[in-house]
This record gives sequence, C-alpha cells and structure tokens, in this order.
Amino acid sequence: MSKIIVIAHDLRSAHNVGSLIRTADGLGVHKIYFTGYTPYPISKNDIRLPHIASKIHKQIVKTSLGAEEFVDWEYVEDLDSLVKSLKSDNYLVAALEQSDDSISITDYTDNQDIALILGREVEGIDAKILKLCDLILEIPMLGKKESLNVTQAAAIALYQLRWKIRNPDKLKN
Repeated sequence: MSKIIVIAHDLRSAHNVGSLIRTADGLGVHKIYFTGYTPYPISKNDIRLPHIASKIHKQIVKTSLGAEEFVDWEYVEDLDSLVKSLKSDNYLVAALEQSDDSISITDYTDNQDIALILGREVEGIDAKILKLCDLILEIPMLGKKESLNVTQAAAIALYQLRWKIRNPDKLKN
C-alpha cells in the first residue's frame, strides 16, 4: 500500500490541528508534518515556552482525543526543504486547493506515495507554494459556497486517496 503524508502549512486553529490528527489516524496517514505557524503538540525537545506549548497542546488534545500519541508527526520550520526532501524520496507532492491548474481528486488515479499539502483556513495555499507542487488536487463543490473547513476537506481527500485509489480491491463494483 502506498504511503500518504500530510503537510499542514500555516493552519491557525489548534482545534483544526487536533481534528486533522484524529482524521489522519483513522485513515492510515503515514506521517503529518506541521510547517510554518501551524500549532503542534508538545514534543520532547520543544523549543517553545513551556506555558505556550502546554496551552496549545491542551487545545489540540481536545479534538484529537489522544490520537497525537499514535500518529507519527514532526514540526519542520522550512517547507521548501521538506518538499525537496520528500521529492528526493520519490513522493509526489500535491496541494489540496482550488486553482486554474487543479484536477478533480475524483480524476486522480496514481498509486504513488503522496504528500498532501493543506493550507491556511481562509486564504488557502500561497501561489509560491503551489509552484513547488507536482500537482494540485481539488474537491468538486456543488453548492454556492466554494470551500470547506480545512479538516473536512482533508478528510474527504484522504478518504479518496486511501480507499478509492490505494485499495481498489476493497471496493465493491
């Protein structure tokens, strides 16, 4: 089975981070990287002030329900070098974003290891980050609103990547 990695870049909400961790656990994500100003759980060699790290950790745990203890995660400050490293490890780097260059996630059928970048809750993923990606995936929207909460969007995309693409033998015809 191919590996799925999530890169959560510049998310503001610790509650979204906790929910993302829980979602990643449920859908078999190999690892989550937190980059930019995304909050992350307490780590062994945490460089943040203890009271700040503790406050953020409590907010994350409120929605992760302990999944942060089971999901492999890491904070990486530099997104550019992370992307280069993942590409050198033969990961396809994809952004989950609406764009003129995006393809519907329902049309994506590759079975390569993939790193999925999720971006800011309101503004989305910056154009310079999109240029680092091998492709841009989009969730087709049917209503008047053109976006979802970042964790809801991640859940839909990860489900699609995990079950419909990675495990076609598990689907009934």
